[in-house]
Amino acid sequence: MGHGPAVKLGKDNAAGYKAKIGITMFFVYTSIYFIFVLINITKPTLMQIQVFGLNLSVVYGISLIVGAFLLALVYNHFCTQAENRLNK
Repeated sequence: MGHGPAVKLGKDNAAGYKAKIGITMFFVYTSIYFIFVLINITKPTLMQIQVFGLNLSVVYGISLIVGAFLLALVYNHFCTQAENRLNK
């Protein structure tokens, strides 16, 4: 029984593009998270503001999770397009 890869692995012509978009998205998410941490350090009472019936800290935290998921979907979409275009 072979336990090797299911497909032949070759050169990924889209690797540079995927790395660039991944690093860009990492810095976008890190900036948004940094703002969250900065607010909690400098003005923690600001997180008590009610937004949509919840306090801002809960809304911001859930938004961080949803935002990370959306960034992952966008990353997957653009990388799949690049792979299809460049790895023919």
